[in-house]
Amino acid sequence: MLTDELRYKIIRLLQADPHISQRGLAKELGISLGRANYCLRALVQKGLIKAGNFHHAKDRRGYVYMLTPRGIEEKAKATVRFLQHKMEENQAILAEIEQLRGELAEMADHQHVPDIGRVSQG
Repeated sequence: MLTDELRYKIIRLLQADPHISQRGLAKELGISLGRANYCLRALVQKGLIKAGNFHHAKDRRGYVYMLTPRGIEEKAKATVRFLQHKMEENQAILAEIEQLRGELAEMADHQHVPDIGRVSQG
């Protein structure tokens, strides 16, 4: 499955290095080579990228991946969605941190616990 996050990361990597190999892409993303191949094929099918052979390469198996105008537009949309998702995650983490600090403060009133001020703030 090609998630928004994975689509965003692939498009970003391809834009930064159109000559990246599928193996290199898989390694950068921490996914299998088969999944990288599947994702690239899906992006080609959707018209977001074009894959073309190197013209002067000795090894003709190499490809160059180019974002199409539609791919550039999708990257912008995916960036907005990805940023929104990360901001929501950040807000949830901050709320959880505040809840934990409150619990520690409550416990400190009733028993011996580490000073809240010594808890790293990141």
